[in-house]
Amino acid sequence: MELLEILECSPPLTREPLDAGQAAGVARVFKALGDPVRLRILSIVASRAGGEVCVCDITDAFELSQPTISHHLKVLKEVGLLTSERRASWVYYRLVPETLGELSALLTLPTSGPADGSARVTAAAAAQ
Repeated sequence: MELLEILECSPPLTREPLDAGQAAGVARVFKALGDPVRLRILSIVASRAGGEVCVCDITDAFELSQPTISHHLKVLKEVGLLTSERRASWVYYRLVPETLGELSALLTLPTSGPADGSARVTAAAAAQ
């Protein structure tokens, strides 16, 4: 099953538990995001006007070798966070908004409180 399919069929964590396959797929994405270089790369791509970045601009942002940057980009592509397109001798990277949206939906808490119905701590109560 493709990673995006795992994310799409994964219910929000507060609705029902993930099965083993879903948990493994989602964990791969979080593992990829757990590396500071990959998180910075994702941030560079996400914040760029036009939504895409040339690999040359990504490489210039780090004091790392080109093969190391390529490895990080490969990991981000494998988990479905980035996509790429070759244009002449350069490769351009873009976010996959669906993957980020599914991760966001997975972590979204309902506004009515926790799934078990227990009382929610409000900001006012927490401040006391």
